[in-house]
Amino acid sequence: MKARYANLARIRALDPEREYLAVYQTMLRYEFPWDMKLGLNLAFNRSFSVPSIAAVHTATGELTERTQKRIDDTGLLMYEMVLNGFEQPRGRDALRRVNQIHRPYDISNDDYLYVLGCLVVIPTRWLQRYGWRRPCCHERQATYLFYRELGRRMGITDIPGSYGAFETWFDAHDAAHLKPNDDAAAIERATRMLMLTRIPGPLTPLGNALVSAMYDERLRAAMQVAPPAWPVRAGLHLALKVRSQLQRWFGRPRTTALFADGIKTKTYPDGYEISQLGPQQDPLSNRSRA
Repeated sequence: MKARYANLARIRALDPEREYLAVYQTMLRYEFPWDMKLGLNLAFNRSFSVPSIAAVHTATGELTERTQKRIDDTGLLMYEMVLNGFEQPRGRDALRRVNQIHRPYDISNDDYLYVLGCLVVIPTRWLQRYGWRRPCCHERQATYLFYRELGRRMGITDIPGSYGAFETWFDAHDAAHLKPNDDAAAIERATRMLMLTRIPGPLTPLGNALVSAMYDERLRAAMQVAPPAWPVRAGLHLALKVRSQLQRWFGRPRTTALFADGIKTKTYPDGYEISQLGPQQDPLSNRSRA
């Protein structure tokens, strides 16, 4: 059992103020790879659903017409920054590309803050509920500091001063602005098709209900998704809790880092250049060039 907590011991020996990148990398690549990837997916799903943000996405057509590429591009840019930080060439190039992609659009600071808040809060809450252990204070602080630095380098202002303050701001903004809207519904229909391809074969008949059960009540309302039957919700919750306990008592620390052999995606089976990620945007029309 002691070996199961070896990474946690190393994390607690680090200073999250100075070494937040190393802590966050360990969380993603060794401690919680499956949970972190899923948590980030849920974070992006939520960020796409606020009416003002959803409207921008449906206007470009990227999420509704080129869904697989858009999702792959977003993941690749994010993982490049996590794996390389903001000072190494690939991380710096990924950040530059993120800024290039967003520059043509009139996006409010609050919308940027909300997306950042989704990335900070949603994966952390998933780990608190379904991780094989809860994230420690170093991990919460490192998560906050990584995204605070990302936000600063994107020109986002008024970022709350701590994880707790950001969580409070996020909850208030989410309650006030995550409302039912047709744009979010259109995006959800497109992204759901990709999520259904990840459902294990024996569970395929329950695929749609399981996807819906991953969303909370407010997010389902925003996306105009009907709530799944309570046995599906309860069954998913129980299965995830059992998984976390099995991992805690019988799991072993991961010895090979996530993405050690590169990041594989359906869109780029033979690899990719950072410059080709994202749409080629026309700032005059706010439409993507095909």
